[in-house]
Amino acid sequence: MPRHAVSSPQAPRAIGPYSAALRAGSLLFISGQIPLDPATGALVDGDISAQTRRVLQNIGALLDAAGLTPAHVVRTTVFLADMDDFGAMNEVYRTFFVEPFPARSTIQAVRLPRDARIEIDVVASADA
Repeated sequence: MPRHAVSSPQAPRAIGPYSAALRAGSLLFISGQIPLDPATGALVDGDISAQTRRVLQNIGALLDAAGLTPAHVVRTTVFLADMDDFGAMNEVYRTFFVEPFPARSTIQAVRLPRDARIEIDVVASADA
C-alpha cells in the first residue's frame, strides 16, 4: 500500500523524525498535535480551552491538506497533563467534531512535549 506524508503551512511542522500526518490508502494518521502556533512554532498562551482550540485548528489544517474534514475522523486519543482539564477540553472538542463522534480515549500523561497541557492524535478515513 503506498503511503505519503501530508503537511500544511497552517499546521506546525513535525518537531522530530516523524510525519505530521501520513496517508496510507484511505486512512490518514495524524501524529499527536500539541498547541503550537504554526507561524512561530511557539506554544500558545492560555488555558486548556485555548490550547485545545489550537490543537484542533492544527488537526483541521492537516485534514484539509488531505482533502478530508473532521467528519472523516474515526478515532482520537487525547492526552491531558491534568485530568481536571477534562470538562473544559470536552466543551471545545465537541465544537470541532460532529455526530456520530469519533471513538476516543482520554488519558492523563505525566508530561507532554514542550510542557503542553494537551496533545491529540487522530485517525481519519476517506471512506467515513
